[in-house]
Amino acid sequence: MQDIQSYISQNKDRFINELIELLKVPSVSADPAYSQDVLNTADAVMNSLKKAGCDKVELCETPGYPIVYGEKIIDENLPTVLVYGHYDVQPADPIDLWTSPPFEPVIKKTDLHPEGAIYARGACDDKGQMYMHVKALEYMTSTGNLPCNVKFMIEGEEEVGSESLAWFVPRNKEKLANDVILISDTGMIANDIPSITTGLRGLSYVEVEVTGPNRDLHSGLYGGAVANPINVLTKMIASLHDENNHITIPGFYDNVEELSREERDEMAKAPFSLEKYKNALDIDDVYGEKGYTTNERNSIRPTLDVNGIWGGYTGEGAKTVIASKAYAKISMRLVPNQDWEEITQLFKKHFESIAPAGVRVEVKPHHGGQGYVTPIDNIGYQAASKAYGQTFGKKPIPQRSGGSIPIVALFEKELESKTILMGFGLDSDAIHSPNEHFGVWNYLKGIETIPYFYQYFTELSK
Repeated sequence: MQDIQSYISQNKDRFINELIELLKVPSVSADPAYSQDVLNTADAVMNSLKKAGCDKVELCETPGYPIVYGEKIIDENLPTVLVYGHYDVQPADPIDLWTSPPFEPVIKKTDLHPEGAIYARGACDDKGQMYMHVKALEYMTSTGNLPCNVKFMIEGEEEVGSESLAWFVPRNKEKLANDVILISDTGMIANDIPSITTGLRGLSYVEVEVTGPNRDLHSGLYGGAVANPINVLTKMIASLHDENNHITIPGFYDNVEELSREERDEMAKAPFSLEKYKNALDIDDVYGEKGYTTNERNSIRPTLDVNGIWGGYTGEGAKTVIASKAYAKISMRLVPNQDWEEITQLFKKHFESIAPAGVRVEVKPHHGGQGYVTPIDNIGYQAASKAYGQTFGKKPIPQRSGGSIPIVALFEKELESKTILMGFGLDSDAIHSPNEHFGVWNYLKGIETIPYFYQYFTELSK
């Protein structure tokens, strides 16, 4: 594969322009107003797989958005790599915080990205990282360097819980049969410090509704005599953490995986500057569970966070009302051994139990998924490590991520395959936030590295 760098150099502008065209389409799966754009993006991904060299490509219908499936089978006796990605993106709100329109991609140079970064919703999560695999396939098929079989499964509902994927996978085990699953929907420590994600947190996402009086009330006539759902909700939420930022839900920590001191010491070897971390976020200090470092809090410990809260009057000027209802969206990031459905039920039982008289509480589960750990003695991990070593010139660091990809546990259960998480984004790429971006260097480095994974995985499988 010595010609890969020259191939990328010759096709660099085209690779970037193709990604930019994909990023222009607002494939926001959470908002029905963009449903046609989501479907158009599925068509675009399907066509890109055909052009990249897949012999079979199809749109697989589901109860929701279609799954794009493609394959290139060169020899049934060779290993098969299944590539997973998603073509849907997060909503772009709040729009006014973007420095350029979220669906009008632009390339800007930054201190971290002197070669430029593509600014657009979905640039890193996950269109840019998914498209690296399409271009890597193009390189391997056009130059005769594909050493094994490859399948693609690209979905359109990852940002809303992958419900249709959970329906699709058990019904298509034979079609999806593989020896290893490859995903690029994570990041690495830095451009000069490659890393491979070996652990993901699980997720439980719920919405709560607190109802008081049967209508909005005049706060002068009724204030102090009737429970205010907004006041009640904020008190209930505040009670979910104690003075040490420990979650107070009974049974919440019963199955939490406790890492040994040795494992925590290994994690601490990853380069990390607390001052740079605080400066990047413009905060005076960090905050979290007592007894754990910042990198432990956001990776190996469970969390509970309010993602949105609303109720009452929020328009211009004043309106003196006691709202009839108050709402919040709450997510809990879970660690291995915590079952997301069990945690959801624990939350529901506890939250309902702490509601005072005078209000009614409803907890609505949204979606969730289990945590996941990939052992580093797995040949898939070893192949990925060798691939990074080849293109970065140094061995990658295994690290656990604070994020969640719920379908990874589903894949292991249904397809009985390990998943390798080869991410090329950075923590600073602002995924899910205004001004999301993906470095041009990172994008091209992914295209360069991925083919080596195929080579080494095939060699190690013999």
